[in-house]
Amino acid sequence: MANPRRRQHINNGRQFRLCLPSLTAIFGFFLLCFFLLSLIAPRPSRLLHHRDASSAFSSSENDASIGVSISSVPASGGKSKYDIWKSKDSEFFNGCSNASSKFLKADIVTRRNRYLMIATSGGLNQQRTGIIDAVVAARILNATLIVPKLDQRSYWKDASNFEDIFDIDRFMSFLSNDVNILKELPNGPKVTTMRVPRKCNERCYEKRVLPVILKRHAVRLTKFDYRLANRLETDLQKLRCRVNYHALKFTSPILEMGKSLIQRMRAMSKHYIALHLRFEPDMLAFSGCYYGGGDKERKELGAIRKRWKTLHGSNPDKARRQGRCPLTPEEVGLMLRALGYGKDVHIYVASGEVYRGDETLAPLKSLFPNFHSKDTIASKEELESFSGFSSRMAALDFIVCDESDVFVTNNNGNMAKMLAGRRRYFGHKPTIRPNAKKLYKLFLNKGNMTWEEFSSKAHSYQRGFMGLPNEVRPGRGEFHENPAACICENSEVRALRDANLRKYGMGKDPARKEGEETDDHDQYHDPDDYIDWAEPDSDGEMLLQERQPANETMLDYDGMSTEEPELEDMLSD
Repeated sequence: MANPRRRQHINNGRQFRLCLPSLTAIFGFFLLCFFLLSLIAPRPSRLLHHRDASSAFSSSENDASIGVSISSVPASGGKSKYDIWKSKDSEFFNGCSNASSKFLKADIVTRRNRYLMIATSGGLNQQRTGIIDAVVAARILNATLIVPKLDQRSYWKDASNFEDIFDIDRFMSFLSNDVNILKELPNGPKVTTMRVPRKCNERCYEKRVLPVILKRHAVRLTKFDYRLANRLETDLQKLRCRVNYHALKFTSPILEMGKSLIQRMRAMSKHYIALHLRFEPDMLAFSGCYYGGGDKERKELGAIRKRWKTLHGSNPDKARRQGRCPLTPEEVGLMLRALGYGKDVHIYVASGEVYRGDETLAPLKSLFPNFHSKDTIASKEELESFSGFSSRMAALDFIVCDESDVFVTNNNGNMAKMLAGRRRYFGHKPTIRPNAKKLYKLFLNKGNMTWEEFSSKAHSYQRGFMGLPNEVRPGRGEFHENPAACICENSEVRALRDANLRKYGMGKDPARKEGEETDDHDQYHDPDDYIDWAEPDSDGEMLLQERQPANETMLDYDGMSTEEPELEDMLSD
């Protein structure tokens, strides 16, 4: 009889042999799954490295130490079907702002003893909007316009007068057929000060201002920015364009310095990009956005936010999802590279003090090492006569940005709007405005896709945000940004295009095959993606505390309350 312990050992061996095939099958199944996953998963070198929110402002050197790098981004940029330095079909469109035969000359319509004065507000470009609209308001009232006084008490603290920034003689002579303009108010009439609502149309001026100007003869409109409606009759819209694009010229010293800066950029490269970065501490604090800088960022920007008592709290995550936060310098660089701009491209940056300086700029400079500003391409001696005046310095940036092959704006402030409209009027030069709402999701998931996928999605999301013809519906956005009434299309081209539409069917592109996805930018973009950023200069009807001259009467027609000047003007340009 066998030993019981030996018999148990034999039974255990038999059970193990019976289970062995099952164990082998299970092990083989897991091995097969691991092998298949290794084939499907992209190689680490092909992935865009993802930056953790807590290290959003870390430098390139720190990136390398934690395994986060932008080294995987190709130096040549993404692929594009079109010339990245030119807007598609731009040659078929031109600015057209001549008055019609029905628009009578100024000497016929201007009435005696009607004088209009305005008080401009904010930075250079916000004041520019007021000057433009003041000319049109004077025309509506059949009044003589007194050359506007520039705002010398706002956040920008610039003591410049109109003639220090703009060529006053050209301004008056060019518009002589449209509006009678004088440099000073004649002796006699006392000035009545009042304010009109924002977006006041022709009927509004005739109802609110005309009775006062008929009785008092001289009216001064305060806080005159965006006080004229977006939609006016065509001849008045074209007058706006004549003022903006032809009558308002910078003074010779500003133009000459601006021309020198452009020449220096051109000497370094055939093409250049101008970037209005808008990543200053004040900008970020006001936006209420959060960029992953931890407690240090919250403390620094929170201290700045306390300056504005009326600034309400915000939800940073919600603002980011809605596309209301400026892109970081790194995100701007990735977007540009994805759109096809390579490492050799030269970039001119118009910006104030960037939040956390070189540390924040390091990723952008890594992507585009040819990085310039007026301070790097001009000497302190050359800029000495401009540096004490914010508007003159802003004018230099305006000139260089306007003449750039591509202009990129990182927010929708007044400078961005004015340049976007100007570039449309003068040939639809590429003007890139990040579709921050959709790009936010792309940047959030960039660690989970290849560069090719990232670039393709960036191209797709930027359709309708590139400054091409017909990408914005007429009347949408500020008129200064989208002067549709002053953009004309070549009639022969239009006739040919209409013939093609009739031949191939409305809305079909004869060059595109059936079922092929369009990459044509000439389409209206999704209105939900169009974020007209809330700015301090457009948040409510708040009255700037002003010291009235002794001979002025203040009429309150607008339920005005007190305001904080910095809150109004800080982000205007």
